[in-house]
Amino acid sequence: MWNKASNGQMSLLRGAPRIFDDFAEDREVVLHLGDTSDFVRTLPTGAIRLIVTSPPYNLGKEYESKVAIQEYLGQQEAVIDELVRVLAVNGSLCWQVGNFVDDAEVYPLDVFYYHIFKNRGLKLRNRIIWHFAHGLHASVRFSGRYETLLWFTKSDEYVFNLDAVRVASKYPGKTYFKGPNRGKPSGNPLGKNPSDVWQIVAQDWEKGLWDIPNVKANHPEKTPHPCQFPIELVERCVLALTNEADWVFDPYCGVGSSLIGALNRNRRSIGSEKEPQYVQIAKQRIADFYAGTLKIRQLGKPVYEPTGREKVSQKPRAWESDE
Repeated sequence: MWNKASNGQMSLLRGAPRIFDDFAEDREVVLHLGDTSDFVRTLPTGAIRLIVTSPPYNLGKEYESKVAIQEYLGQQEAVIDELVRVLAVNGSLCWQVGNFVDDAEVYPLDVFYYHIFKNRGLKLRNRIIWHFAHGLHASVRFSGRYETLLWFTKSDEYVFNLDAVRVASKYPGKTYFKGPNRGKPSGNPLGKNPSDVWQIVAQDWEKGLWDIPNVKANHPEKTPHPCQFPIELVERCVLALTNEADWVFDPYCGVGSSLIGALNRNRRSIGSEKEPQYVQIAKQRIADFYAGTLKIRQLGKPVYEPTGREKVSQKPRAWESDE
């Protein structure tokens, strides 16, 4: 397993690079306007270290047409064939999905997608649960408050930089109580493995559960995109599964959050998006990132903490009179 980080230096440290529409090995940012199934065929075999994306869920959003579940998955398989081709032998693929809902029945997309990737030889390393506190309120079932991220690798040799994403140990002073190491620290001095449930509820990843807020109204990264990817979620994948100067590819990049997450960690990034308005937003966000004006939620920082004094935090008097 590869663990050593690259010392490659990039012009990211010297200023904003040009954003290209087509791929070339010497470029740093590629943002393609068009259908990803056509674009991915232009990428070299084995060129990408990390593919990280949240594909369309087939929910009938403004940028997609809802079809039957099997037809939807068939459309995705054609793209996935090409994604597996461009993925490096020691590369990773992170496929983040929620549920497909049809006539109030839930279809867990990660379950359906698992067999698609497994049949193409990829190996599942983690099924990561991304928990968030806010979302749509259901009335005929429990409200959904999590999605899943499937982390696959193409082989048994893959980049995994655990030290880059360790969290503080709950008991850093704990020691062995017997044996040859008695009295010595029993945990890793750099911290512990953050686990496969991502819920940050305090500063700087100091909890083992990583709660990454979804991008809603009060989130500093909010744009007009209805299903925006939080940059923080991408950064953790980038830090753990790539080295500096590696290529990170998001085939459904929306407003460019994955590209920014990669660039923020000195990686090269590629994105493909078919909606012109989202590409324009992505280009502006990348420009703002290099100008130092882009609003990015800092790791572990709550989006908003109510004090209890706000009117929306208080129980309506009409409710109180009914008690």
